[in-house]
Amino acid sequence: MSKRKKIIITSLLLAMQIILSRFLSLKTPLFKLSFAFVPTMLCATWLGLKYVVILNILGDLIGATLFPTGPFFIGYTISTAIAAIIYGLLLYKPEDKEVSTKTFVIKTIISVVLVGIIINIGLNTLWTSITSGKAFITLLGSRVVKNLITIPIHIAIFLIIEKYLTPLYKKEIASNNDISQ
Repeated sequence: MSKRKKIIITSLLLAMQIILSRFLSLKTPLFKLSFAFVPTMLCATWLGLKYVVILNILGDLIGATLFPTGPFFIGYTISTAIAAIIYGLLLYKPEDKEVSTKTFVIKTIISVVLVGIIINIGLNTLWTSITSGKAFITLLGSRVVKNLITIPIHIAIFLIIEKYLTPLYKKEIASNNDISQ
């Protein structure tokens, strides 16, 4: 697939991510429920590490600039970049390699659990503590409960969406019918 096509796909996923994160999410002062993980995980699966890191960093910066929900804090940008690295390293399916369904499911579970523990429970709780002035330990309990609920939901939603979109992606988008010069 051409670099131009990869940039276009990343741009479309970026728009989806911003819409899902900024407009179609449930926000409370302590946590946010959103489906913005889907474009991130699809980008990681289809395009790999470089594109998903760019997607997540730009998504955070553009979203925070154009549609702020509070003051900008660089910690959340760092978190989203680390999450992208985890997804990009574990989920990428190169076009020339076949990945078994079992292997992909295991990698999906590992990546979502790592992001849940390292990013959502660890770093984002720290950033929320810093920005809200609430004690880290006070925030930790509710964030652990939230992630115990959302991790299996994220895994199931992503695996279902990926199962149905990847064949379409391979047939219609990733084919050698590149965009005209």
